[in-house]
Amino acid sequence: MRYFTIFCLFCSLIACIGCTSKQELWGKKIIDLTHPFDSTTIFWPTEKGFQFEKGFEGVTSGGFFYTANRFCTAEHGGTHIDAPIHFYKDRNTVDQIPLEQFIGNGIIIDVAERCAADRDYQIQTEDFLAWEKQHGQIREGSIILLRTGLGKYWPNREQYMGTAEWGEAAVPKLHFPGLHPDAASWLVTNRSIKAIGLDTPSIDYGQSTAYGSHVALFEKNVPAFENVANLDELPAKDFTIIALPMKIKGGSGGPLRIVAVL
Repeated sequence: MRYFTIFCLFCSLIACIGCTSKQELWGKKIIDLTHPFDSTTIFWPTEKGFQFEKGFEGVTSGGFFYTANRFCTAEHGGTHIDAPIHFYKDRNTVDQIPLEQFIGNGIIIDVAERCAADRDYQIQTEDFLAWEKQHGQIREGSIILLRTGLGKYWPNREQYMGTAEWGEAAVPKLHFPGLHPDAASWLVTNRSIKAIGLDTPSIDYGQSTAYGSHVALFEKNVPAFENVANLDELPAKDFTIIALPMKIKGGSGGPLRIVAVL
């Protein structure tokens, strides 16, 4: 019942959320965790950026105002979801992920200090255990958000990704934090989570070549949210995440509108 009420709240929220990250509705604080899609949106170096084309804007021959546009985007860019099929055969495509996995109790694992000292830091099992020592065991059905602190650099590609270059040659030059594969395996083995997200371009760190965290999570059908915004505005726990992606049939990912309800 709680999640149904929150889902109704989200439907109302779509109509009222503006360009600021904080809103209030029905006595609840709503924080938008989504970067806008525009010409500055950050994509993986091998992808094209967000393309927006004006269709028509003006007064029609019928005397009424009308506007319509076109856009084209890769699945994986900006604030988006990685569906399990992205790195594991025969796992859920984005349209196959159960809706209940998109709504859940949210927690923040704040590793910003560690990442400031080491741009290639990989979040460890010990970081989760340290959080649990202070706040109690991660609840079943939680959605975990990892705050590395890199969100403050958006949309500067070089500061956010470690390089502003494009193409295959840029991939080895990527430097940003991520989740260690051993910690990903520990999570899906020892804690029952719905999803995990973070404020970097990938759930694996920038220098990864095997993408072990993707594999460990996606084998268990746990999706990942990447390039999540405004994590510095959230408490360590006691909030709800609603993260609804574009429903692309057969998609390996897609644009994501994600909010926190406090």
